[in-house]
Amino acid sequence: MIKVLFVCLGNICRSPMAEAVFRKIVQENGMEDQFYIDSAGMGDWHIGKPPHRGTQKKLNEMNISYEGQKARQIILNDLDTFDYIIAMDEQNMNDLTNLGKHSENVVVKKLMDFVADAKEKDVPDPYFTKNFDYTYELVREGCEHLYSFIQQQQHDSK
Repeated sequence: MIKVLFVCLGNICRSPMAEAVFRKIVQENGMEDQFYIDSAGMGDWHIGKPPHRGTQKKLNEMNISYEGQKARQIILNDLDTFDYIIAMDEQNMNDLTNLGKHSENVVVKKLMDFVADAKEKDVPDPYFTKNFDYTYELVREGCEHLYSFIQQQQHDSK
């Protein structure tokens, strides 16, 4: 089982969007039985809440399910439980580093690190920018490249 965790600040905009998009990509490839996909926030402000209405609106528009998603805060144990911990921006990466040391087998990167010649290094937070369309565009591109990266890693390890 390949375990992927998406991380952003509050776990209501970017990381739940990435979780839903990545889950859809995995399903489209018939691989859902091989993945466990989750998301979490660095902060505790939104614990238990569904994705932001802007994220919901964009995911509905793209016919991507976010059913059952509820915000949660990352915990120290996540650093050893997941194979891939994917941050949305540099601040999330810094916060993850400050949270504690992860297992050496865990890949911890920003989502846009998987996109060669990415137009952005970070996924902007639509909670502040209000641009959920642009966030979705970046998340979709990043998730597609992340999926390809994981598939290549699985192939190379055989």
